[in-house]
Amino acid sequence: MGRDHQKLLNNLEEFRKTAKLTQEELSVKAEVSRKSINAIENGVYIPSTVLALKISKTLNCNVEDLFQLPED
Repeated sequence: MGRDHQKLLNNLEEFRKTAKLTQEELSVKAEVSRKSINAIENGVYIPSTVLALKISKTLNCNVEDLFQLPED
């Protein structure tokens, strides 16, 4: 993906809030720091495949629900 990661559509914050979880609560469940969750939500950090899968499992959704490539 390289430098085009800013184009990644990210719905993590919406799904986290729908699940009524704070960033801290999600970070504990996904075994990552709260700062990582914050950085992902703000588009600063792209999660690894493993982390994206952990987060989606925690939020009971598909990875594609959280992260998508924009349609050209």
